[in-house]
Amino acid sequence: MFESFAILRKQRSDELAKLADEHMQHDLQTSDRDKLKAAASSISLWTTVGSAVGVSIGLFAAIRLRSTRKAFFSAIRAQERPTKVVFQDGRTESIPDLTPLLKPTTLGDFATYFFASLGGLFLGGELGFAGGAASGTRSISADPESKRRIETAFRRFRADVLRRQADALDKGENSSGLT
Repeated sequence: MFESFAILRKQRSDELAKLADEHMQHDLQTSDRDKLKAAASSISLWTTVGSAVGVSIGLFAAIRLRSTRKAFFSAIRAQERPTKVVFQDGRTESIPDLTPLLKPTTLGDFATYFFASLGGLFLGGELGFAGGAASGTRSISADPESKRRIETAFRRFRADVLRRQADALDKGENSSGLT
């Protein structure tokens, strides 16, 4: 049950990290490992920058939205509003004052800043990740021989993971978190 949480699957992630490291050491040359590390750091850098830019844009949008909301409220409050409606049959109904319901609140401001920043973080992080992945892929694909070795090493790693999963299933162990 607790294996459904990624943080609690430490043993399996350690096992997979050891297996991946083993394949990196035996199946790849030093230049291939350096290219993979450079690609990983490129993805990390792009994701970090994208996330920072996304949060900044989200905060900027929240500030603009808040100032627009305040200006809208001020304009509504300053206008003269009708207080009652007279119908054709002579009946008169009063119109409730909705101005207090439109007033910007601290909770609304907090929600605006929080969700705009969260949206910017998500969007910027995902776009940064996509840009970093494209950059890393270009750097790995530049040398066809190195690319072939990396792909072969990855296929061997996946095959080993699947073998271990199959062994765990044969033994009756739960192997849901290996892949």
